[in-house]
Amino acid sequence: MNSAEQKTTASERVRYLCFSLGDEEFAIPLLQVKTVTGLPDVTKVPNAPAYFMGIMNLRGQIISVLDLRKKLNIKPNESGETAVIIVEFSNHQIGLAVDAINSVVSLGQEELQPRPDMMSGKNIDFVTAVYAKEDRVVLILDVLRSLGAEDKTVVDRITSKSA
Repeated sequence: MNSAEQKTTASERVRYLCFSLGDEEFAIPLLQVKTVTGLPDVTKVPNAPAYFMGIMNLRGQIISVLDLRKKLNIKPNESGETAVIIVEFSNHQIGLAVDAINSVVSLGQEELQPRPDMMSGKNIDFVTAVYAKEDRVVLILDVLRSLGAEDKTVVDRITSKSA
C-alpha cells in the first residue's frame, strides 16, 4: 500500500467518544465534543422540562445541562461517576449528563453497521449506526438530532435569562 492509499484509509476513520447511559454504551463523534467535565454544582431552573438539570458555570460561561439519561428514558447507573459532555447546540454550548466516559475509539466506516430496522421511527432516528465492541453493542448517536425544537426553545430561553 503506498502512502496515498494509507492517507485515504486513515482519513476515513472517525474518532468517537464512548460513554455509558445506564447499562448501555453510546458514542458520539469526537468532533462534536467541546470538552468533558465532572458534574459541577447545577442551579435548578423553574418550569424547565424534567430532563433539564439546570445551568452551570463553566469558566465564566453559563451552560444549560440536560440529563441525557432522562431525555432518552434510560435508568441511570448509580456509580456516582456522572460526567458532563459539552457540545454546541443551537448557537449555545450545552452540557449532557452521562453516567461515565469510557473511551475514545477510532472507527472506519466498515466497522459501523446500520441500525436494525426495528430501531426505526421518529423516537429513535438519532441512533445512526451500531458498532460491535467485543461482546457489547455500542449505539452511535447523532446527539444533536436527539434534541428537538422544544429543547432549542428551552435552551434559548434559559440562556437569554442567564446572560
